[in-house]
Amino acid sequence: MVSFICEELSSEDGFGNPGSLHRLGYYAEKKQKAALDILSGILACSRDELIFTSCGSESVNTAIRGYLHANPRAGKHIISTRTEHKASLETLSFLALAGYEVTYLPVGKDGSPDLIELEKSIRPDTALITLTHINNETGAILPVDQITAIRSRKNPKTRIHLDCVQSFGKLPIRFSRMEIDMASFSGHKIHAVKGIGLLYVRKGCRIHPLIFGGGQQNGLRSGTESSYLSGALALALSLAEKDRENALSRVTILKKELLEGVSDLYPTILSPADSLPYVVNLSFPFFEAETMLHALEERDIFVSTVSACSSKQKKVSYVLLEMGIEKSIAQNAVRISFSRFSTEEDVKAVCRSIHDIYDKYLMKRGQ
Repeated sequence: MVSFICEELSSEDGFGNPGSLHRLGYYAEKKQKAALDILSGILACSRDELIFTSCGSESVNTAIRGYLHANPRAGKHIISTRTEHKASLETLSFLALAGYEVTYLPVGKDGSPDLIELEKSIRPDTALITLTHINNETGAILPVDQITAIRSRKNPKTRIHLDCVQSFGKLPIRFSRMEIDMASFSGHKIHAVKGIGLLYVRKGCRIHPLIFGGGQQNGLRSGTESSYLSGALALALSLAEKDRENALSRVTILKKELLEGVSDLYPTILSPADSLPYVVNLSFPFFEAETMLHALEERDIFVSTVSACSSKQKKVSYVLLEMGIEKSIAQNAVRISFSRFSTEEDVKAVCRSIHDIYDKYLMKRGQ
């Protein structure tokens, strides 16, 4: 099946529209279904429960708005946190203006939502709980099983949506074993091309589409389907899944080596100890985040300060502030991300560069 997808990505025959009746359309549709078979097999769901989108943000919007609009009798109360990605937070702000009530749970210094408050907050009219599986700035892992258990105990009719953009291809996601109703993904996080996302909607969970048109994808996301993009996503997830356990072990070691390599500079480690190791958030004394970012950029090392979707606003991370991190520490925080292709040499280069930046800074200060 994967070889069939690889053939698609290098073939001109896939140019056809999967909705067309001619041979090229049939061939493209066949490729599209092959991609769905691969994705549904890995994610342990049915093909009809997956919808291709353009990105994670579209998937999040479709899940949240699509479910609430399709189920007005479910209630007008939503539960979330203020540490969500902007795709969720801006959607919730829009819905609040439309008359929905949003309860934002407090989070601890590890980034996890307060589960006692979650239990208190679920009401008969709570339509949706929307949370992030892996926080994109700290790597904090959501206790999904505890959250679904609380939901089932308090109001089993409440639906749960997870933003799984950061966990995609890095943690085992098997929907047949997870009691959630919707999940959003983005292809570029697992080395697929940009411009392809995925949305999981459990059978029986009714949503309205955001995009209307020719009725593609069972009417849930109209628009000409791209067998190239869906094939790229399926191939990327297949390769990530094949290497997932080994990659997690390697990156765990790399994270440890990074922290040891800069420990003499006494950074504040803002990622929880049990976070997913692919994201490490560190606050370096004496250096504002943007200064460190550009100093590393000069050495062809690219890190982030806040989520890329918020970085050009030049604000201190709202995620860290919501976690109770002091502003003086949060404004110095940089996010160092690993991939399964990261190496020990990469880590050594980062550590050398950070030490070099500090040495030059101290020399300028005459210390």
